[in-house]
Amino acid sequence: MALLEINNLNRSFGGLKAVNNVSFSVQPDTIKAVIGPNGAGKTTLFNLISGNLPADNGNILFNSTSITDLKPYQIAGLGISRTFQNIKLFPGMTALENVMIGRHVKSKAGFWAGMLNLPASRREEKSITENSLELLELLEIAPFAHIDVSNLAFGQQRAVEFARALASEPKLLLLDEPAAGLNIYETAEIARLITKIQKKGITILLVEHDMSLVMDISDEIVVLCFGEKIADDLPAEIQQNPEVIQIYLGDDNA
Repeated sequence: MALLEINNLNRSFGGLKAVNNVSFSVQPDTIKAVIGPNGAGKTTLFNLISGNLPADNGNILFNSTSITDLKPYQIAGLGISRTFQNIKLFPGMTALENVMIGRHVKSKAGFWAGMLNLPASRREEKSITENSLELLELLEIAPFAHIDVSNLAFGQQRAVEFARALASEPKLLLLDEPAAGLNIYETAEIARLITKIQKKGITILLVEHDMSLVMDISDEIVVLCFGEKIADDLPAEIQQNPEVIQIYLGDDNA
């Protein structure tokens, strides 16, 4: 059974159909990539899945439950987390503190327990700290836990963002252009970390322009162009698909 199902999804901005009758599914424990030229509707699709934009019509199912009309915090609570193309960390805070913010969605002690520094709140804060450190260790940036994120290299900041997204214990992780702004070495490292995350049992749906990364780590690829799905297949098949070559790669001879 698919973990995520997109059924006949539509979203327009005025007369522009950013997402036009798109359908596809994401199987558990896999990495699926969404590719396409600029303006294909990839980020709009992510915003629809995460609840940052409402759909005009269509349906999104997560674990067989419709999330189409839910708020972002409700969707996050069900087990979907995301990152953004432009890194959105909190400057002036350490890597550990940034990750701990992502973990607080799971907190249960409550506002007054925290204000009064009650034992339950202290125990929970200790647990959040330990869990956040474990995630920094998983993503191989634990040595930078107490460094202001503003002083970290761009690739390290991306890894902190991954750790913060994982802090809410998602079943599905949405990665919006994780290699954006990275050099070749950093991109290879991010690809390795994404695969490492997937091997922990977390399903990944990513938008990405770096085709080497996409082809290396994806189990399946869906291709969008002008808001429409033009292909949905294995990487090897996508590479040989004449419509993908012509429309996405711009090969007039295909």
